[in-house]
Amino acid sequence: MAFKEYPDREMLALSLADQIASQLAQQLRTGDTASLCVPGGTSPTPVFETLSGADIDWDRVTVFLGDERWVDGDHKRSNGRLLRRHLLRDRAAAANYIDLYTGTDTPDEAAPALAEAIRPHLPITVVLLGMGNDMHTASLFPGADRLAEGLASDAPLVLPIRAEGAEEPRITLTRPALADAMNVHVLIMGPEKREALERAKTLDPIQAPIRAFLDNATVHWAE
Repeated sequence: MAFKEYPDREMLALSLADQIASQLAQQLRTGDTASLCVPGGTSPTPVFETLSGADIDWDRVTVFLGDERWVDGDHKRSNGRLLRRHLLRDRAAAANYIDLYTGTDTPDEAAPALAEAIRPHLPITVVLLGMGNDMHTASLFPGADRLAEGLASDAPLVLPIRAEGAEEPRITLTRPALADAMNVHVLIMGPEKREALERAKTLDPIQAPIRAFLDNATVHWAE
């Protein structure tokens, strides 16, 4: 694990967006396409807003979330809604987007088709992960009903999952899909997340799911 500390959150957002853009551009120089997997929530929005203006061939980039709440795309809790507002605009509006919310009654019905949609874009060129204070990442929550399955080396690429306190049912990419990316970044901010990260490094992934992704990751942190 590499750890990068920044003097402030603005510098973190600018630097991380530049690194992601550079890694996507490098892939596009050697291959026909690239893929970018990003988290929901508000923490990455400054990164998204900077990245959306990056001068790369976005029409050759496929973007998708690492997880999604099973709510309509216009719902205030939709990760896709945030993504469309903050990343899929400006130059990045040309990107190909795979929406994890399909409109079926449950994520269980959608999982097989979503896995087939994402499979051609593996290994993911760049994965950006977040982390909660409970050390979850994507929708891999401690205590979730299918966490062990989602962390297994032979897990399906996409998994419907439910966890106490997570409110809605979720759909999430799993350990093989995320951890095998060519470039893995973890974004955390504030002292509580820093403490949670240090704690996660000493725990099993079942207790601290983010632990499953740290070995090959670069962690970006600002106060």
